[in-house]
Amino acid sequence: MTTEQELREKLRKIAALFEGATSVGERDAANAALNRVRAALSAAEKSEQVVEMAFRLPDRWSRQLFLALCRRYGLKPFRYPRQRHSTVVLRAPRTFINVTLWPEYLEIAHALEEYLNRATQRIIQEEVFGDAAEAEERAGSPKDLLALGPQLEREG
Repeated sequence: MTTEQELREKLRKIAALFEGATSVGERDAANAALNRVRAALSAAEKSEQVVEMAFRLPDRWSRQLFLALCRRYGLKPFRYPRQRHSTVVLRAPRTFINVTLWPEYLEIAHALEEYLNRATQRIIQEEVFGDAAEAEERAGSPKDLLALGPQLEREG
């Protein structure tokens, strides 16, 4: 089981990996590494064309993580009018997005998803019912099923 503290340490290690920090865990080294990445981003903005990319992030947590990561590097994510809340537009050098930002986002998102899935499973098993396995699969066809999900809320 991963504790929140272990997750935080894992996230710091992921950040240090992408920022190029040599002494993981030390605040000064982390700040210096972050400044190196920002300097590299600034240099890339001057030497290569800045592209505008739209990202469609499936849920609020993914979007919050992506926005925070962009802002960490001094980028200014935005949306155009009438775009969905799941869309985030970013202007940055393509190599920075492809080599640093997106891979770091994916690693952090994966670590957070693993942690949240384990925490959710544990809480359900401890507080709701011990068997939280998926529904069994049965042979046959679903011909006479009533779909009740969201309709229950409207009828009540």
